[in-house]
Amino acid sequence: MAKKDPLRTKLCDMLGIEYPIVAFTHCKDVAAAVINSGAFAVLGQTQSTPEEIEANVRWLKERIGDKPFGIDLVFPASVPAKQSIDEMLAKIPREQQDYANDIARRHNIPEPKKRPELYDLGWMEKETSHKQLEVALELKVPVLASGLGNPDFFIPAAHARGMQVWGLVGKQRQAKKELEAGVDVIVAQGMDAAGHTGNVGTFSIVPQVRAIAGDVPVIAAGGVTTGRHLAGAIALGAAGVWTGTLWLASRESDVDMRMKERLIEATSDDTSHSACVSGFTMRTLKSRWHEEWSKPDAPKPAPAPYQLLLFAKMKQSAFDWDIKDFMTEAAGQGVGFIDSMKPARKIVSDMVDEAYEAFTEIYGDLD
Repeated sequence: MAKKDPLRTKLCDMLGIEYPIVAFTHCKDVAAAVINSGAFAVLGQTQSTPEEIEANVRWLKERIGDKPFGIDLVFPASVPAKQSIDEMLAKIPREQQDYANDIARRHNIPEPKKRPELYDLGWMEKETSHKQLEVALELKVPVLASGLGNPDFFIPAAHARGMQVWGLVGKQRQAKKELEAGVDVIVAQGMDAAGHTGNVGTFSIVPQVRAIAGDVPVIAAGGVTTGRHLAGAIALGAAGVWTGTLWLASRESDVDMRMKERLIEATSDDTSHSACVSGFTMRTLKSRWHEEWSKPDAPKPAPAPYQLLLFAKMKQSAFDWDIKDFMTEAAGQGVGFIDSMKPARKIVSDMVDEAYEAFTEIYGDLD
């Protein structure tokens, strides 16, 4: 009897894709290349205006035809309903503002040359993120992923339009709530991951969520950068993997070349899991900013979104004035496996080939 293809999972059948690999990226070129290579991509759109989201979706459709894709938005409950950047800047707690100013003074860091790009993150106030959501629903984006916050309030509207809703979780109890709300896919994200994460490792959170997910597919996220990670995720009960850091140094990526070089040089020890970037725990490459906020006399990071505003200004100055010690990027612990700049198509094929090699070592010939 023919053996089942271990990479032909329920996620492949749900999406009509060849490989159960999801690329999370903020770069349209990466998304298009991954999708056209037989995998799937979710385009991060938290920093895009509603008009930009519409334009980006149309751009992507022109390059992938009728293949499915997704976009990612975030909906944290703790941010204000409506506030301008100036109003938020005025509300940064004095202790943290003074400490950030002191960091800049001690390290001779000039003011940024232009408005910080991170000021445009939609999730810093609820009104903007909800306008982004309205556009996604109007465009009937095939998959809408909620990277932060429970998507329960828009699941009925999305389902009425034939859309799938995915929820990213870092704890089993979060998964339970989102499963009860009716998400189509759960992304179980371990603290190995880049960006905002909880405190549970990938190897633990995936089987914990799989145990309660029933027929809902679970995607493993957190530190996934190789084919052996993909094979391991399948063995843990996942229907696929969510990858992010893997694509930052790809040929198509629009990440600053200075950061690509740092990502290629970095090891797993070069990341930090800290609230000093956004006010939520977040994994990024270590920098002097992280060192300063980890000192014994440093104040506790400001709550979100105020800590992010402090970081946004520092990050902009670092890139504007080429201050490499203060440059950072969201990166997971799998960053140590990235050792060169490859085309996205090659990254997909290498991951698939290595996963099959891993399965063959265990089970013998898969044919």
